Amino acid sequence: MKRYERLADQLSELIKRGDLPPGARIPSVRAACKAWGVSPATVFRAYYLLENRGMIKARPRSGYFVSPSSGELLRQRPGTSLGTDPKTVNISDLVFEVLKTIRQPETVPLGSAFLSPALFPMARVGKSCAKVNRSTDLASMVDGLPPGYEGLRQQISLRYLMAGMTVPVDEIIITSGALEALTLSAQLLAAPGDVIVIEKPTFYAALQAIERLRLNVVEIPVDPVEGHDLDALARALQQHPVRACWFMTSFHNPTGVTLDDSRKQALVDLLARHDVPLIEDDVYNELHFGPDPVRPAKFFDRKGLVIHCGSFAKCLAPGYRIGWAAAGRFAGGLERAKWMTTLSASMPAQRAIADYLEHGGYERFLHKLRRELAHQQSQMLDAISRYFPANTMATRSDGGYFTWVALPDHVDSIQLFQAALNSGISIAPGPIFSADGAFRHRVRLNYGYPWSARLDKAVATLGALCADESRCGAKLAGPVQPA
Repeated sequence: MKRYERLADQLSELIKRGDLPPGARIPSVRAACKAWGVSPATVFRAYYLLENRGMIKARPRSGYFVSPSSGELLRQRPGTSLGTDPKTVNISDLVFEVLKTIRQPETVPLGSAFLSPALFPMARVGKSCAKVNRSTDLASMVDGLPPGYEGLRQQISLRYLMAGMTVPVDEIIITSGALEALTLSAQLLAAPGDVIVIEKPTFYAALQAIERLRLNVVEIPVDPVEGHDLDALARALQQHPVRACWFMTSFHNPTGVTLDDSRKQALVDLLARHDVPLIEDDVYNELHFGPDPVRPAKFFDRKGLVIHCGSFAKCLAPGYRIGWAAAGRFAGGLERAKWMTTLSASMPAQRAIADYLEHGGYERFLHKLRRELAHQQSQMLDAISRYFPANTMATRSDGGYFTWVALPDHVDSIQLFQAALNSGISIAPGPIFSADGAFRHRVRLNYGYPWSARLDKAVATLGALCADESRCGAKLAGPVQPA
């Protein structure tokens, strides 16, 4: 057992015994470091775990307190795990408020979920688009109908083969972006009122889709270093009639964590024992910083239970909105669902991307993009270490373009969001990444834009706002460590 887990268990026992009753304030990070002789990173991760369990809550400008509902949770029948009752989702209002900020061109887009358009080979993709448009006749437009343009599905199948996986072309369904693939998968597998398991934290678009589909969710913790809590997942599968899981196992949004191969294998095996499908959101798979590709959970699937969803929006052509699902045993159902909703993704976009994948130098572009993103991550983390208050923690990922930042106790991310917006900066506050509005002391920052004096100034401004919010005066320097 790791030190942060021991600390979390110690505090959990105090709460269970009533020594820390509902509403009681737990020690600040600084006080906990002194009392238990551990680092701030250890305390942050212990509090993160307790917050995920529903045992403690963050209060704006006040720190952490025992959850008012903890007494009720502890009176549940033996064997029921804390914080795993199915719940509905209702976060759209806050999410839309955040999304409106990234549409403003004058706002620094640290809260954006997108890469800078300047990083994409749009001129070269545009040439492919012009080329296929010249050769397209009206009769060929039906080629894009579900399951999608065969030339593109062949290219996607070939990329799976290059990654050591065999995915037949007839299992690949082209969609209008990855979110449609994910949403159609959830809609296929679960009806309104059914239970699915999601991550905590998770990408807010998943929460919005689940809210629209009127599904109930059980949230399992995702640690920024270790990844998904498979023990919590096992308990959820035993206690609830789970219809599916919706996970991001590589370069997780917002934490950036990637499950290692052994844990992905364990995840797939666990779900297979319960015959529960996995909807795998893998839109950042191509954005790995190491020399070798990262295997998705789909790699370990032997029963066709994993629906692997990808997209070219994050790594090639964002405006084209082309995604796909490698749907295994669910390919036929997903194809029918596509017919019954948006019918077809853009045929010119499908053909243009297929042409680019075949002739456009995709691997050379990806090599350059990965190098740039890794460098931009280092610049972002260096700026956080220079400008943010002491005890700030930020995650360093092996891919993607987000860092998950744990702020000092007295900084409320919703208040920081409003203050930053008044300074012309967008951020993504922690509460939009969970069904119950947790993570009040966390924000997600995007380093997917080329570093500039403007970005450096924006991070400096955020650091100053944090120092003011937490009443830390002008003390701005602090270490950057895994949260």
